Amino acid sequence: MTVKTSEKRISIKTYAGVNPPKNIPRQVADVHMKTFTGFFLTFLGEGFLAHLYKGYCMHSQSGLLVAVEEDRVVGFLAYSKDLSEFYKYILRKSIVPFAWYSFLAAFRKPSSIIRIFRAFLKPSESKREEKYIELASIGVLPEMKGHHIGSQLVNALKEQFDSEKFEYIKLETDAVNNKATNHFYVSNGFKLANSYETEEGRKMNEYRWNNEE
Repeated sequence: MTVKTSEKRISIKTYAGVNPPKNIPRQVADVHMKTFTGFFLTFLGEGFLAHLYKGYCMHSQSGLLVAVEEDRVVGFLAYSKDLSEFYKYILRKSIVPFAWYSFLAAFRKPSSIIRIFRAFLKPSESKREEKYIELASIGVLPEMKGHHIGSQLVNALKEQFDSEKFEYIKLETDAVNNKATNHFYVSNGFKLANSYETEEGRKMNEYRWNNEE
């Protein structure tokens, strides 16, 4: 799919259940690093992120939508139709590099050990009775904001939604000091479904979308 946004021609490419070109996970990791400065996954490093996003490409029930301008990745959206199984898959496939990057992170900041341990518990925490699609991560290069690339990525995900198979698309984002991001999801048709606080005291909003709303 190719769209023209503010004089920029952006192609949205999908990698799902495939081994992606080697440069794609690395470029996506670079976009993540520049988008989510100061976040925990960013702290784990570009190598960790590259393995993570390659996993989204290769897992049969997950995928990576990539916004490309010419040959440059300018945005991405990672999703999963079975997040619990995805976490189990990624741990099986990449346990050695994940353990290595986690060790390096713990060495740099010992207090991160608890966060790392909780990350490995994600498979059980992500299990739900209802079927849904998790919008796990979305990012756009800072210099490319304002060209509606994020909305194009969200729309590409919505095109995959089948109401006979899934009840909703779900995502979680920070509730505090995150007004622009919360507005972005609301403006793209998502509705606030739940608010909660993590064990670290981080206040979160859960949004959902389905094509009946």
